[in-house]
Amino acid sequence: MAANTSTTPSSSGGQGQPRIDRRLLQAATSGDSGSMKAMASQDPSILLGTPPLGNTVLHISSVHGHEGFCKDVLELEESLLTAVNSDKETPLVAAVRSGRVSLASVLLSRYCRSRQLSDAILRQDKDGCNALHHAIRSGHRELAMELIAAEPGLCKGVDKYGESPMFIAAMRGFAHIFEKLLNIPDSSHAGRNGLHAVVENGDKDSAIKIMGIRPEMARAANMNNNTPLRVAVLFNKPDVLRVLLEHDCSLGYELTKSGAPLLTAASFRGHVDVAREILSNCPDAPYCTVDGKQWTCLHTAISHNHTEFVEFILATPQLRKLVNMQTSKGETALHMAVQKCNPKTAAALLSHEDIDPTVVADNNSPAAWSLAQTTNQAKTLNWVGSR
Repeated sequence: MAANTSTTPSSSGGQGQPRIDRRLLQAATSGDSGSMKAMASQDPSILLGTPPLGNTVLHISSVHGHEGFCKDVLELEESLLTAVNSDKETPLVAAVRSGRVSLASVLLSRYCRSRQLSDAILRQDKDGCNALHHAIRSGHRELAMELIAAEPGLCKGVDKYGESPMFIAAMRGFAHIFEKLLNIPDSSHAGRNGLHAVVENGDKDSAIKIMGIRPEMARAANMNNNTPLRVAVLFNKPDVLRVLLEHDCSLGYELTKSGAPLLTAASFRGHVDVAREILSNCPDAPYCTVDGKQWTCLHTAISHNHTEFVEFILATPQLRKLVNMQTSKGETALHMAVQKCNPKTAAALLSHEDIDPTVVADNNSPAAWSLAQTTNQAKTLNWVGSR
């Protein structure tokens, strides 16, 4: 029985990989072990062939969940366990991604683990995901625990999106898996770690556990350079934020690489509750950017029309001095309120006992002049509260 031996690029991009025989492809798809064995008896190398995308006969049978066929193939050609397709998937990963949990368990325990093929278990696909990433994401919890027990090194994997298995487990709400990973000393919390996910979900209890076991996770930034604390601010999670700050109040003094403090992030989104929590734990938390622009959180709140946040600042004693603070261009909050044509914000500022409407910006214009000009140009605006 002659095999089709035409060539196609291999999964690693090389030349000379034999193309899979069409009859063998059909046998793998249907799980016909008898036909496969008959063809292999005539030409054992036929089992090494692949279609253009690099899937071996083991990949294909794994996708279709033909456990008996897979076992029969591996009796003849064990090297297929480590083969990867064009997506850099091993047969184990292909089985997991296709929801063939029972087969994946067999490939893991009976073959890969018993033969100490750690590389095959740890292999990451083109997106940087390993079998554990996929098992957790697809909700295969028992398989995930089996994978962790078989090869704890899987816990170190971080995909190209900066996601560790711990992060995915936290996002999915799989507490048992999450705690298992959290208690493995070298499981990854790089990139988007489990604490980022816990914060996004507002899971205060898990945050308490993390801060008790791995407090350093609170300082780890994700691919967007956001720490879990900044995520708590941006997603408006004051309860989780309280857990982090009560464990380590120094976290409240965090600055981004561009010099933006947490209060600026809160004012950017208009989140009063998290700002109140920051100041409760860190009364002197930074409120001004250090990037040369010298914007305070009050300038930021006005720029984004967050009137409630402006009123919160004006009513907060330790932020009182922000009322007349100037940017690098000399503009006060009142200058900015006038530019934004926000009468409610301007009125709130003008009614504050410390306001000085005569402060002059770099363009030699006091806010009071700008206010008068704007009022004359826009008669329909209901400017109130001026004095």
